[in-house]
Amino acid sequence: MTLRIYDTAQRAKRVFEPQDPARITLYVCGPTPYNYAHIGNARPPIVFDVLRRVLASQYGASAIVYARNITDIEDKLITASLETGEPIAAIAQKFAKIYNDDAAALNVAPPTIEPWATAHVPEMIGMIEKLVRKKYAYVGKQGVWFAVGSMPDYGKLSGRRQEDNEAGARVEIDSDKRDPADFALWKFAKPGEPDDAIWDSPWGRGRPGWHVECSAMAAKHLGKTIDIHGGGVDLQFPHHENEIAQSECAHGQVMANYWMHNGFLDMGGEKMSKSLGNVVLVHDLLKAWPGEVVRFAMLSGHYRAALDWNEDLLKQAKTTLDRLYGALRRVWGEEGGDARDRGVLKALSDDLNTPEALAELSRLASEANTAADQKDHDAMANARANLLAAGALLGLLTKTPKDWEQGADADENARIDGLVQARIDARSARDWTEADRIRDALAAEGIEIMDGPSGSTWRRV
Repeated sequence: MTLRIYDTAQRAKRVFEPQDPARITLYVCGPTPYNYAHIGNARPPIVFDVLRRVLASQYGASAIVYARNITDIEDKLITASLETGEPIAAIAQKFAKIYNDDAAALNVAPPTIEPWATAHVPEMIGMIEKLVRKKYAYVGKQGVWFAVGSMPDYGKLSGRRQEDNEAGARVEIDSDKRDPADFALWKFAKPGEPDDAIWDSPWGRGRPGWHVECSAMAAKHLGKTIDIHGGGVDLQFPHHENEIAQSECAHGQVMANYWMHNGFLDMGGEKMSKSLGNVVLVHDLLKAWPGEVVRFAMLSGHYRAALDWNEDLLKQAKTTLDRLYGALRRVWGEEGGDARDRGVLKALSDDLNTPEALAELSRLASEANTAADQKDHDAMANARANLLAAGALLGLLTKTPKDWEQGADADENARIDGLVQARIDARSARDWTEADRIRDALAAEGIEIMDGPSGSTWRRV
């Protein structure tokens, strides 16, 4: 099935044509692990996890080489180290692990490659040397700067013209620069900065600029030209624009053939920010909601559009997933089956149209319920296969229906199973008062008993 994706650089949907179908390269900007990630940070890993699944369905999982970096050289990490007294590496390792654990809870598969910036400083220095040698960069008193004016088509990704980058507008004024739009490739160390944030270089001790980190890591692991580069829309300018400038001027070839950017999350109609006090941390959210609920909510809007994030969105996601798992439960016992439905893949192949894909998943659930009502075992087996295959493309329906509805606490589940059995025994003995008491006690705990022809089971509500 033909995959079409919206290319930010071309401002249009394009048919995806890989350089090498046996090695498809995808680079997505990863976290700066200085603190817990907020919910907006979770959108790129979920979006590009779906893209990876779609690519794998068409080219094979082994053909996808997906790199998502760890930015462990950054001013925020230096600040955190100075404030806490902890080494930068300890802070970065702690929060990178939390980030990856939270991503796993969201059913995000780990990347093929996870390059850390600190392990690639020699490659960054090599790229900067090349840019200086080719006259795209110059050495100042505070560092090495990329000369934006040396690249005639700078701004082609974002559509920003050089004259738009006026001093004092979005670009920091710095007397060391020849032009206010020039950006740092290497920053000389300042007094009081920790030793673990300083490296030797041909120009003096210091550290690489943020933008050159991704350019060097992408080139080393994926090649000078990669198939797809992704990230949040906030990275389009200046980060991705500057990546293009560094990479293309250093290598003399296109950095990426396709650029993809996901939209912002809005919190009650406002952009999330610390000043507004509406920052929601992924780590905290996962204590209150199953990861699959958060993922479903994130996929309920098209990835390029802004998504209004609120409690109702999560409640609706939970309700819908309960219904999907309920349908899967009704056909769960039917092994085999042939997953032939292409509706979800068709929707995702149209620029990751997840709202349409989720609608198709609901349609498959309705087919499963119909097959179960009719006791058509062949149709039930096919419905089960279709639901699981469609869910796998979206990273949903990854649990058994029982685990979804009852949870994974074996001791607690055994206790509830005992109470349900006691209610069954009471009903058999026509002790309706006791049976109702047990039912009401479980209901007070958020446990719903479901009586059916095959017996009684339960779920958490």
